[in-house]
Amino acid sequence: MIDTSGIQLDFDYNSPELEDIRRCLTTLYTTREGEQPLDRSFGLNVDFLSEPMPVAQSKFALEVVRKTAIYESRARVKEVTYTQDETGGQMIPKVHLAKGDGDNE
Repeated sequence: MIDTSGIQLDFDYNSPELEDIRRCLTTLYTTREGEQPLDRSFGLNVDFLSEPMPVAQSKFALEVVRKTAIYESRARVKEVTYTQDETGGQMIPKVHLAKGDGDNE
């Protein structure tokens, strides 16, 4: 199972806005789609959680890429990798990010 609450973010650039971008993406990635009043598409669709691991990883990565492009143009997803937690039961995603088109720096 993928642990969406422990998503790690890795930026390959520096920006004065980096902490704001990190906060915005953490909020986006830890919110379930449909929970945000007035914007029900905000957050991640987590239907993939019940899928076999390779399918869940692919669907999670696609969802992260799609939602980042929509809601945080200051960053762009380069890659999503996964590590197992100490117990081996959870996959922890790490989202590798590059500067997006919306970064004015």
